[in-house]
Amino acid sequence: MAELHFFTGTMDSGKSTLALQTNHNHSARGRVGRLFTTHDRAGQATLSSRLGLTHEALEVDRDFDFWRYVVHSLTQGGRIDYLICDEAQFYTRDQIDQLAKIVDELQIDVFAFGILTDFRTQLFEGSARLVELADRMNVLQVEALCWCGKRATHNARTENGVMVVEGDVIVVGDVDAVDQPPAEVAYEVLCRQHHRRRLTAARAKAVSLAPEPLPFG
Repeated sequence: MAELHFFTGTMDSGKSTLALQTNHNHSARGRVGRLFTTHDRAGQATLSSRLGLTHEALEVDRDFDFWRYVVHSLTQGGRIDYLICDEAQFYTRDQIDQLAKIVDELQIDVFAFGILTDFRTQLFEGSARLVELADRMNVLQVEALCWCGKRATHNARTENGVMVVEGDVIVVGDVDAVDQPPAEVAYEVLCRQHHRRRLTAARAKAVSLAPEPLPFG
């Protein structure tokens, strides 16, 4: 029986890497899939991993209809055995419902990958619906670490090196590099304590709470 899988974790936990690996494993066994993503750091229509792996994908905007796309592909003689859906936190509630319908009505496996909460610690629309509907929810075992060395549980947004908790939900950026100047918009994974205190690696270093924050991005 087909299932709707949801793989989640903070940034830097390897979600996109696992999405690409999942596609490789299934395609190596002769299965035919489609890859989808949205707002990827590498640009439109690309599914990318921070390890440097990339794969062409279909870009999902807010008007994209998964059900219509799959049904049209099948009626045109195409074959689809599974869907890989990266950055699923950015999908709409209706789009997640469409993915569930594809699983139930067409018996096509769906593997969705995304983070649970935004930089304000609030659930993303797509992730919230996946939690409600997924047959299987998997928390990735690769733990991202806060600068203090504890397990990172929260995603923080920084603007010019300063952590912010207000603003547009979707702003594309990447994880800040410890040894480079702060990017205009970047993200950092933190433990709950340091997210609550808005204590990023750069700020901790500045106030000498940690002379040399651990080199984890």
